[in-house]
Amino acid sequence: MPHSTKQQAYIGRFAPSPTGPVHFGTLVAAVGSYLQAKNNNGQWLLRMEDVDTTRKVEGADSGILRTLEAFGFEWDGPVIYQSTRTGQYEQALNQLIDQALVFPCLCSRKQLLASGSKVYPGTCRNRRLPEKNEHALRLAGQDINIRFDDRVMGQQSQNIRQQCGDFIIKRRDGLFAYQLAVVVDDALQGITEVVRGSDLLDSTARQIYLQQLLGYPTPDYCHLPLAVDATGNKISKSEGANRVDTKNRESLLLQALQFLGQQPPAELATGKIADIWSWAIAHWQADHIPATTVKPAE
Repeated sequence: MPHSTKQQAYIGRFAPSPTGPVHFGTLVAAVGSYLQAKNNNGQWLLRMEDVDTTRKVEGADSGILRTLEAFGFEWDGPVIYQSTRTGQYEQALNQLIDQALVFPCLCSRKQLLASGSKVYPGTCRNRRLPEKNEHALRLAGQDINIRFDDRVMGQQSQNIRQQCGDFIIKRRDGLFAYQLAVVVDDALQGITEVVRGSDLLDSTARQIYLQQLLGYPTPDYCHLPLAVDATGNKISKSEGANRVDTKNRESLLLQALQFLGQQPPAELATGKIADIWSWAIAHWQADHIPATTVKPAE
């Protein structure tokens, strides 16, 4: 049964950053979001989160697409690239500026580190636009609690001012920040549930705050456990994180399903990729996803 009480059709998405090849953590996020969409008879959209062009690796996007195709993923509609949507982000930014919630920040990273504060200390809060010096744009964090019920991680609550602070929505180098871009994209694409890794759980309150300010609907959230290496580091961040080998796609897909708390039968170990997907779509149980960080099976 669909988790959402909303009546609209389910639309999910997978949104990798083209900063390198697909590793096991990427595969887990793709599998979880894909099966949630299939289980809800919904669409599964694909978006390249390349808003940070400084981190983009040439050819990584086509490598990701080829890997997904090799694993048998089928997405709906064209692949959207954040780097083509600057106009939409600008529009949302202007909406926030009109609410007098955006201020220019001249602080350097060194100054912020020296402050010793876990959140932005409000140094430039009284500055006003326009600002002729080089600056970032921050969104003033109000003293409000954002609460949401994550499908896997349970009840979550964050105070925007105290725990998030005034966060950057446009960087000093002129690039839009991830927090704003992802909120605009999810709204424009009509996403009803966001399924992604739990490394982004901490960003969710900021994103819901932005949704509220921009008058966007808030999707449901489902944060998947993180795949970590033997030292406890997120696999994508590990030194030399191994790309998934499409020659072992059947065993890797089974590993991803087990990692997500599903229990594929032993005979699938000799099955074809299509057989594994058929079983996974028919037997997917989101309630079985573990809420803890996991080391994948060897």
